[in-house]
Amino acid sequence: MSTEEKQLYTVSIYTENNIGLLNRISAIFQRRHINIESLNTSPSEIEGVSKFIIVVNVTEDSIKKIIGQIEKQVEVIKAYYHSLDEIIYQITGLFKIKSELLFEERQIQNIIKESNARIVTVNKEFFVLEKAGKKEEVVDLYNQLSQFGIMQYTRTGLIAVTKEEMKISSLLQTFNN
Repeated sequence: MSTEEKQLYTVSIYTENNIGLLNRISAIFQRRHINIESLNTSPSEIEGVSKFIIVVNVTEDSIKKIIGQIEKQVEVIKAYYHSLDEIIYQITGLFKIKSELLFEERQIQNIIKESNARIVTVNKEFFVLEKAGKKEEVVDLYNQLSQFGIMQYTRTGLIAVTKEEMKISSLLQTFNN
């Protein structure tokens, strides 16, 4: 693949948990006029170390330069980039729908069953569905349910782990000691 072809990359950034770091990292993308497709922050496998997962559509040359800029931030321990075929990833969507549809529309029950969505809660007014999977699966469920009316909808940023072993854990362990 030519390094000039744009593709989706996940950027994994291991950091100390400091105020203002997210702004500085997003500014790196903003200065290059790169739109962030999704962003997730969470604790990492090492106590006291946070992990950002940012998804962007860029060339490989561009992502290498971005990683270099990110690693210049004082609180950043290490940053990596991966293409989608190098990771195992999921997103989750939540759908709030009128409860009467669950009981009156057999098609809704079939959609839920076929999509492997999970009912999180049901009350008199509404029920909430959760669907985890690839973005396309969540969007497909959205498209199927939207014809019946969705009261609220939200989805997470991409979360991922690499297929290959990463040596980050030993690096982080030394950071923690």
